Amino acid sequence: MAKRGKKYLRALELVEKDKEYSLQEAVEKLKEMEKVLQRNFDETVEVIFRLGVDPRHADQMVRGSTVLPHGLGKPIKVLVIAQGEKLKEAEEAGADYVGGEELINKIAKEEWIDFDVVIATPDMMPKVARLGRILGPRGLMPNPKVGTVTQNIKKAVEEAKKGRVEFKVDKSGNLHIPVGKISFDTQKLIDNILAVAEAVQKARPEGLKGQYMKNAVLKLTMSPSVKLNLTELQKTLAAQAA
Repeated sequence: MAKRGKKYLRALELVEKDKEYSLQEAVEKLKEMEKVLQRNFDETVEVIFRLGVDPRHADQMVRGSTVLPHGLGKPIKVLVIAQGEKLKEAEEAGADYVGGEELINKIAKEEWIDFDVVIATPDMMPKVARLGRILGPRGLMPNPKVGTVTQNIKKAVEEAKKGRVEFKVDKSGNLHIPVGKISFDTQKLIDNILAVAEAVQKARPEGLKGQYMKNAVLKLTMSPSVKLNLTELQKTLAAQAA
């Protein structure tokens, strides 16, 4: 186990080991930690869900996306692969890079990945497929399930720019999802976390039996974790849906 620094250990002392915190308490606890850790950059806040699914089974794969109400706190570079009139639609929507086969070739030959989101029209996907080796491991491959393979280029670009986050369960049944920066005020982080939690809830596999969300924690890029009170979180989501 890696040796922890003094600031990390001081931050760890702020958290009661077995306590489950309300969403507001957890966010405020991270803000306390940030003052102790004194990083020289604006750390990302991440929510991690441990799910009661077995990702080895295709029918238990959890994947989805949502638009964060207050974005991610950083500019998002969007690349669109299309042809014909869809190229103009992408440019007008504010995409950073727009093109067809020439962009596919650039990525393939140079392994160029100076972008955060790739959106493609369905007719271009057979050609985009050969980029799987490069885009796949980085989570950049367009996918209809998360709205990045679509004919509605304008909507996809606008949502990506606002701060659409994608999530996909890992081999251990966990979801790691960024929800903003620690510099955001408390309510904005809460709003973003609730948007993510709602999307994860909706992504529950239909045939799953037993408990879906096992636990959830909040953390900074480099900080101890703060356990969330799942019961309270789910009550809040139910009240919002009512």
